[in-house]
Amino acid sequence: MFKIRIFLIFLTLIFLYSCSKEVEKIKLIKETSQNDEMISAYNKGMDFLDTGDYFAAGKKFLEVEVLMPQSQWAPKSVLMASYSYYLQDYYSLAIENLKRYFKTYPKDKNMAYAHYLLAMCYYETIEGEKKDLAPLVLSKKELLLIIENFPDTDYAYDARYKIDLINDILAAKEVYIGRHYIKKKKWIPALNRFKNVLNNYETTDHVEEAIHRLVEIYYILGMEDESLKYASLLGYNYNSGEWYKETYKIFNKEYKVSVPKNKKEKSKILSKIKSLF
Repeated sequence: MFKIRIFLIFLTLIFLYSCSKEVEKIKLIKETSQNDEMISAYNKGMDFLDTGDYFAAGKKFLEVEVLMPQSQWAPKSVLMASYSYYLQDYYSLAIENLKRYFKTYPKDKNMAYAHYLLAMCYYETIEGEKKDLAPLVLSKKELLLIIENFPDTDYAYDARYKIDLINDILAAKEVYIGRHYIKKKKWIPALNRFKNVLNNYETTDHVEEAIHRLVEIYYILGMEDESLKYASLLGYNYNSGEWYKETYKIFNKEYKVSVPKNKKEKSKILSKIKSLF
């Protein structure tokens, strides 16, 4: 009886071992199949990318992440999908996937590139200089993050250059709004705009006009000491410029405020800078 029991136990162990091996085999086949699907999807994504079908490429790259979300291919595929949508001009989709990438793969090695791509996506959402430039501020934020956290990368080098271009657009916008306030004789809001150019965009080409406008507005408000202070600043830094010549005229009692048209100048600035991105 004891021997029969031992034999039955032995048979049970053999059965369980066989089942275990079969489960492992099925699992291995399944993983191999998923791996093959993942590679196939990624390669198809690359093919679509090469032929210019960027939307289809994005969908294929995201399939890779679904198939193997824990693999090293997953974060790379999200970035490739985002890049594909960027090329397709589907910036909102690219931004959405990049934000998910930051949340899901915070330790991925391609963080610098991801932030750079996000900066470019924000930049491209700008429709014109008269529109809301909030995306440009977000773009600048991402570029500053790259410089601070990834200073030795090529992206940081390029980010410094692009920040200068972005600052030029933001300064131009402030000047544009400041001129509008001058036309409406809203002197205090105008002052604030031109001071913002002077304080935050001091390396741009718009500082010269901003200082001139401060001289002009303070003179109109009867604050001659402030007007002379900014006139001296303009003379010290831009004594050979056209705006300095205009500033001299301000202290003539017959001086009249003259505001140039904004449209052509700003359109030229924006198109020039957009071509560089």
